[in-house]
Amino acid sequence: MSAIGALAALAVSAFCYVATETLPIGLLSLISDDLGVSPSSAGLLVTGYAITVSVVTFPLTWATRRVPRRRLIATLLAVLVVSTIATALAPTYVVLLGVRLVVALSQALFWAVVGPIVSAMFEVRVRGRVNAVVFAGASLGPMLGVPAGTWIGQQHGWRAAFLALAGLALTAYLMLIFLMPKIEVANSHAATGTTPDARRYAVVVVVTALSVAGLYTAFTYTELFLTAVTGFAAAALGPLLLARGVADFAGIAAGGAATDRRQRAAIIAPVALLAVALFASYSAASSKPVTAVLLAVTGFGLGALTPALQNRVLEVAPGSTDMASAGNSVAFNVGIAGGSLLGAGMLETYGARATPLAGGVLVVAALAVLAGESWITGSPQAHRVAAPAD
Repeated sequence: MSAIGALAALAVSAFCYVATETLPIGLLSLISDDLGVSPSSAGLLVTGYAITVSVVTFPLTWATRRVPRRRLIATLLAVLVVSTIATALAPTYVVLLGVRLVVALSQALFWAVVGPIVSAMFEVRVRGRVNAVVFAGASLGPMLGVPAGTWIGQQHGWRAAFLALAGLALTAYLMLIFLMPKIEVANSHAATGTTPDARRYAVVVVVTALSVAGLYTAFTYTELFLTAVTGFAAAALGPLLLARGVADFAGIAAGGAATDRRQRAAIIAPVALLAVALFASYSAASSKPVTAVLLAVTGFGLGALTPALQNRVLEVAPGSTDMASAGNSVAFNVGIAGGSLLGAGMLETYGARATPLAGGVLVVAALAVLAGESWITGSPQAHRVAAPAD
């Protein structure tokens, strides 16, 4: 039961990290007015955060590779709590930006180590499902955290939104301190890949970067696509994005269960689904019902793919799973940045309708990479080592 409680604490922590990262999106005007900066400067609170995560993930993971994981994860959550409180109390924009970068440092390391930590607490046969619980918490960050934080900010000021988030993070920290079992990741099945293979790991990283880039080529400019191309009213954006978020959550649950049973299909199916949905979005751009459904399908596809890729990393990591997870996290962020950049180019040159078409091409490239891999035949379970007894 303690492991389940610790898993819940880590899922809540993932929620807090993602909500902290994205919360300024709904509070930009409130922050800019209060601190006397432009909205674009306030936007750097999100951009700088994402860039920091991408840059420091590898070096921080390497520098802390010998720190006991229970102590490390507790320290990261303590940093999250203190930094989020400091965010709410920041007197100036410069201080706010600096504190945000401190949170980003802890988040970068959190995503590198949380997969191996969660996996070490449970048997190998449920590894995909328990990792999916953490990713489900993360997916709820923008889906519930940002709207709730925006409402709190509108009612009580933007600082109150961050104080509420700090309270939730403190709850997760206390749960972890009292419930997380003593584990030695280095001596468990989660320390290294159960069937290490550098080439297969490289395939996972490339597929992650291409798939995420393909999706974000279109998703970054969803607002323009839905309003300017399909013709939705601005008021419909909230419900449409909420539906996509719910589908993302459902996809994580489905992907977590599938990857523990049929790992190859658990990766190929959502990548193929993303490709079909993006191409169909381009073809059926004038149909509101079809576009709405396809938007949800892309959310489900990415949700299902995320735990499957994480499970595959833990399977084929050629060295430590911490460093392998860090590499895949970097690939994910590179995909977001690269996709957004490509989408901007397509938007300027061909208009918003072309963004899902360009994104679909990238996802097809990911499928081609998968098709070129020589997969291990037979049941993936046959190649996994058994989890050590408690």
